[in-house]
Amino acid sequence: MTEPLIRPARSADAAEVAAIWESGWRDGHLGNVPDALVAARSHDSFRTRAGKRVPDTTVADVGGVVAGFVMVVGDEVEQVYVGGAHRGTGIAAVLLAAAERLVAANGFGTAWLAVVPGNARARRFYERCGWSDAGPFDNPVPHAGQIIAVPCRRYEKRV
Repeated sequence: MTEPLIRPARSADAAEVAAIWESGWRDGHLGNVPDALVAARSHDSFRTRAGKRVPDTTVADVGGVVAGFVMVVGDEVEQVYVGGAHRGTGIAAVLLAAAERLVAANGFGTAWLAVVPGNARARRFYERCGWSDAGPFDNPVPHAGQIIAVPCRRYEKRV
């Protein structure tokens, strides 16, 4: 694997981040989340959210191409996605480790993230990286002035 450059996202990265996010989100969430959330996650929603979330985003850059990204806010690792061409290369673990360092730099001793129970691939990945399943919860996802309750598992790791 070419060692990725881990760097803060730039506005120019938003379109690549949106494309990776949409594809990865659909892979891990379709059939595993409420229909209301699927309906809310339109193509345009990923583009809009990726643009707004640039300050929270760290990317893995491989040869000038965004190969994957993480979004961290406070003690939460909100998003972890790798583009299809880069899956299985170790980039996800590098990004997750970067997210853990960001949570620690934010002053927290424990990082957490939400994962839908049916996303077995993601759950196995987090467990291989030392994260522990801390139990079920309903993740409140805001959309159009409403809250969509998404059944999730909370994963945690001391950082």
